[in-house]
Amino acid sequence: MATAPAFREAFKRRRCLVPASGFYEWRKLDGRHRQPYLIAMRDGSPFSFAGLWERWDKGGAPIETFTIITGEPNSLTADLHNRMPVILDPDDYDAWLTARDTAGPQALLQPFPTPLMTAFPVSTKVNSVKNDTPDLIEPMPTETGNLL
Repeated sequence: MATAPAFREAFKRRRCLVPASGFYEWRKLDGRHRQPYLIAMRDGSPFSFAGLWERWDKGGAPIETFTIITGEPNSLTADLHNRMPVILDPDDYDAWLTARDTAGPQALLQPFPTPLMTAFPVSTKVNSVKNDTPDLIEPMPTETGNLL
């Protein structure tokens, strides 16, 4: 983040928080099938991803965009993907947003503690943007009944 040309200036001056209640990752089952999982806080609380924002003024109306920073997975998500969004501890929000250097924010880009999170399989209906119903975040029964 601190040295990549695409993110260097935003990392110095335009850090943001991206609120969420969960995110999806997919586990490969075989060559053709993937099972979606919802990853969330064990207690159901909302959280925030570390993000960067940018404003583009290349003719026409300005466009504001953001990106979510990804990093090393914790042990919960490592079974699903080789990276995960960086989730910030609420106690670190102010430091993330207001630091004048990049060393402090860089140090916050760590995997979120696994014991505070849960992951469970959800319906494959999440694979289509046409579906937008509350059941997309409901756990699917598993053979063992265990969640990750």
